[in-house]
Amino acid sequence: MASSSWCLLVACLLLLSTASSPATAADPTDGFTAVKLDESNFVLQKPYDVQGSSRYSFDGTVRRLWVFSSDKPHTPQSNTSPRTEIRMTGYDYSSGVWQFEAYGYVPSGTTGVSIMQVFGGGETATTLMLHVYNGALRYYDRQVVESNIYDRWFRLNVIHDVDRSELVVFVDGRERLRVAGRGGDQHYFKFGVYAQRQPSGRMESRWRGVRILKKNN
Repeated sequence: MASSSWCLLVACLLLLSTASSPATAADPTDGFTAVKLDESNFVLQKPYDVQGSSRYSFDGTVRRLWVFSSDKPHTPQSNTSPRTEIRMTGYDYSSGVWQFEAYGYVPSGTTGVSIMQVFGGGETATTLMLHVYNGALRYYDRQVVESNIYDRWFRLNVIHDVDRSELVVFVDGRERLRVAGRGGDQHYFKFGVYAQRQPSGRMESRWRGVRILKKNN
């Protein structure tokens, strides 16, 4: 009898433990299919007066991009700030639900810089920009998305519902930002370094496992 009572008690405790445990969050990529990419989809933008190899490296796994605040823009005609970015091209990102996924790394000291953006908007140049200021990842120069990203690899997922004009940002699998889009039907994902307010003298970001996905119909 005692043995039966003990077994019943253990079973009840296990049941209560299971019921009180939080459900495992869905992965941001659930329901999405990766778009087939090759190197032709990764278009480098860098200061127009230097070789690409002086601002960008790729060892087959990690893409490393850096720029200096004193650098020239990416074209002689541009009045924009210095950048070394990769523009993802070769896919029809005009409707539907799209996702950018990658693992990023920002070395300490890099600040005043955009490291990822959704280019294109109805009346603006961009629909989303993720800036770094003193180790915090921010939505433009506004609310904090992640408080400390220096010197560590973090998983970044950005989902853009073009038709509903909505964006959701995940860091390490957790939803960290949900904002309205800015319209438009011509978009590109971009990543790298693009100087913003009060940039550091040298800005750098590193990326691996870069993927673009589209939501299944």
